Amino acid sequence: MINILVVEDEIPAQINIKKLIDKHCQESSVVATLSSVRSTVKWLEENPDGADVIFMDVELSDGVCFDIFDKVSVNTQIVITTAYDNYAVNAFRVNCADYLLKPITDNDFIRAWERCRERIEQQSTPNMEALMDAIAKAGAPKSKEYKKRFIVKTGEKIIIIPVEDIAYCYSEDKSTYAVNFAGTRRLLDYSLDMVQEMLDPKRFFRVSRSCIVAINAIENISKHLGTRLKLQLNPRTEEDIVVSRSRTSDFLVWLDSD
Repeated sequence: MINILVVEDEIPAQINIKKLIDKHCQESSVVATLSSVRSTVKWLEENPDGADVIFMDVELSDGVCFDIFDKVSVNTQIVITTAYDNYAVNAFRVNCADYLLKPITDNDFIRAWERCRERIEQQSTPNMEALMDAIAKAGAPKSKEYKKRFIVKTGEKIIIIPVEDIAYCYSEDKSTYAVNFAGTRRLLDYSLDMVQEMLDPKRFFRVSRSCIVAINAIENISKHLGTRLKLQLNPRTEEDIVVSRSRTSDFLVWLDSD
């Protein structure tokens, strides 16, 4: 049995890769599906021999997949899914990591899978040092810079909101608001999806479709309706802030990270 780890932050892409695995990968099992650098590093630390093959997207919810290689030893077959040009993907292939260009076709998937099986039989593992060097030369993305302040216009005034002053952001009636630790609410000129991309995921977590919280704003956490979690924030919120069921696992990993 070949154990497969899927690292992909987009649900449609997760579904697609699992369909391809079910269709083409006999005698295999998907042992976990993860969506972030943080959760993948934690899983690999706890399961160093848990996966024989990793299908890994480049862009993850809290960084790029190459950050994983800097944080934990990876000694398994790696298939990177990417939209890079041929120069970069050839660099991946030469250095013992295969690749799949999105959208993934059946033929490309079969090619990558057969290559992984051959390497497993040959007990060949990736040369991670050479791979990281090739990634750097190919111009692969580095960890992104995050927004340090928001500019808000109120009447004739322009107000600067430092990101470190934000306790949480939420959406309501198609508008997005930021609330600081003093309880002052400001209307932002961005959707909540856009705000999420701008904020450092080490400090902020999107607990639901309508709310992003800062780690320093969380005062208490309690169980709520089975596997969900209810948060008490400072400053207080008018409605309960509940971590959605699908985000609870990643939220707990986020809480425990450095």
